[in-house]
Amino acid sequence: MDTFSPVLLQISEDLSPENVEQIKFLCPDIGKKRLEKINNGIQLFQCLREMNKIGPDNTRFLRSLLNSIKRADLLEILSNFETYGSGPQEVQLHPDERAKLDIATDVLSEQLGKNWRRYGRKLGITDPKLEHISVKHPFDLQEQTVALLREWRKMRGAEAKVDDLIKALRSCDLNLTADQLSRKLTEEPH
Repeated sequence: MDTFSPVLLQISEDLSPENVEQIKFLCPDIGKKRLEKINNGIQLFQCLREMNKIGPDNTRFLRSLLNSIKRADLLEILSNFETYGSGPQEVQLHPDERAKLDIATDVLSEQLGKNWRRYGRKLGITDPKLEHISVKHPFDLQEQTVALLREWRKMRGAEAKVDDLIKALRSCDLNLTADQLSRKLTEEPH
């Protein structure tokens, strides 16, 4: 099984249209005609793979591209692949905890508002990732919060617990939101 394609897909999903244009600019070897047809990261990575510029054992060029466009968060994904290969298999969350986290996502996306960045920092999300979320959803605070929580869940894997979300809310002095979330969790059957 190809373990590199999921990594490229993950990186591609997080590239903004501006990032794709920047990378295209850095790849004149592809050719002008072919570059004009490329609209997203997946197409770009397919092309680079066909040219043997990138591959599972050849990540140096991709690393230099991501470094040039200043995407430290995506470099981290690539570094994890280089270190762990396809990576340790993520242990699945218990269904009850997953249901609680889904409820938390709903509540927090409605309540967090402009406090999402400060909250993200309390959860351990890096500033480059927070900036990327902001750029990807520039005018939608709810989507920014959803993306933040998705990133946190991905980062924590099987260790993601709703109690940690509540503790982070309280440490940000967002006690009303923490109380609302706790109340909602006791109301909802899971």
